[in-house]
Amino acid sequence: MKHLTRRGFLKSSLAGGAGALLLPSLFPGSLFAKSTPNRRLQVCQIGCGRMGSGDMKSVMAHDRVRTVAVCDLDSKRAARAQQTVVDYYKGKGESDVAVQVYHNFHDVLARPDIDAVVVSVPDHWHALVATHAALAGKHFYVQKPVTYNIAEAIALRTAVKAKGVIAQTGSQQRSEKPYPAFRAASEAVRNGRLGQLKTIKIGIGLDKPKGKTPFPMPVPENLDYERWLGPAPEQAYMEDRVHPQNSFTGRPGWITTEDFGLGMITNWGAHHIDIAHWAMGMELSGPKTIEAQAEFMTNDVWTVHTTYHVEMLYPNGVQVILDNKFENGLLFEGSEGTVFCKRGRELTTASDPTAGEPEDPRGPLRASNPKILAPLGKNAKRWPASPNHYFNWVDSVLAGTEPIAPVEQAARSLQACAAAWIAMKLKRKLTWNPAKEAFVHDDEANALRSRKPRRAEYDIQAVLKAGLFKRLRSPHDIGA
Repeated sequence: MKHLTRRGFLKSSLAGGAGALLLPSLFPGSLFAKSTPNRRLQVCQIGCGRMGSGDMKSVMAHDRVRTVAVCDLDSKRAARAQQTVVDYYKGKGESDVAVQVYHNFHDVLARPDIDAVVVSVPDHWHALVATHAALAGKHFYVQKPVTYNIAEAIALRTAVKAKGVIAQTGSQQRSEKPYPAFRAASEAVRNGRLGQLKTIKIGIGLDKPKGKTPFPMPVPENLDYERWLGPAPEQAYMEDRVHPQNSFTGRPGWITTEDFGLGMITNWGAHHIDIAHWAMGMELSGPKTIEAQAEFMTNDVWTVHTTYHVEMLYPNGVQVILDNKFENGLLFEGSEGTVFCKRGRELTTASDPTAGEPEDPRGPLRASNPKILAPLGKNAKRWPASPNHYFNWVDSVLAGTEPIAPVEQAARSLQACAAAWIAMKLKRKLTWNPAKEAFVHDDEANALRSRKPRRAEYDIQAVLKAGLFKRLRSPHDIGA
């Protein structure tokens, strides 16, 4: 490797959004595939709530995985997860099952025997946990949206690329089960079955106010709320803004509290924008312009947007429109027809936007002409096989290959969603440069790509720089 001074490395590496580090994969971590054949992947579940429980069980079902630890800031949830793992392995005939419980994820990452982690924490913690994991050389699966804001997405992608870890995002609509309609529709669009693609209309559901005014509460003894806040602004504890204490499966309030999650625009927007990008061949790009209108909750314990209308124009001339009145799913409109896809009756959680609705007799996949969905030819563009989203990640780690939903592409989906949120807040048209990952001549909008962390330890840029320099500090890598 060419010798670098520390100053020269910084000068050549600092670029892009919010001062993020953008650099090639200088230091690819050793892949699990190079280690002892047939060794089981040692995994820890970080975040053991509603989604974490499902993620943990799904990953643990792979016969080359051994879940050896769980981690959560709520001791009740951590204990429940530990018991779930113990019961699972005892159910397979084991008598002595050891599962370590952790409070601090840094202790997990310090264990050299742990190969990978599943990150199912609230949105405002995604980037920090996943970035620390990548810098520690741990492969990871992280829930969507991949990060809370744009600057975090750039930082996480940088860490993954620099360390060479295998990272999968929870964009399960890219896999064959349980939502095959998205692959079929997007493959048809990508292969020109609609002629010239004109518009993509997307419905992502609608959040409604809780109907309760904010009211501070005592912090439960089982929850480390100070740590849970992490990079978010300082504020009093309210159960309706964190997660329910009397349920492990109830929808957590952080999803509808803007300091912790940006609402449906990133919550479900990350799913559907990802499929839109896939269908258009814009996985590593983004919109050129964004216009948005939205109403935000006021005088309520929850704070995210309610109604919304977003219009984004992409470099290929396609207009992507999101509106709360649209049916949940994606409608692709082209010069030669249309195709629509959605999840159907298969739910990820009981609070999915389609939960409780009657079954649609038209099904989750429909086209204006049956020929649009006819079998593709042998030379057609086809998505890689992925029968099971979680297994796809595990198999990718074992083989040292790219998973079906890599972080690099998820970062672009998040950027489009977060840019829409910024347009909602500023209430004006914005111009975005996908190559530079920044708004054009717009300091006000660019300032919203990131936010000031509550404390220095939560500064994602500082975490990234420190982690990369830790690897760089070698006489062979850095000159005097």
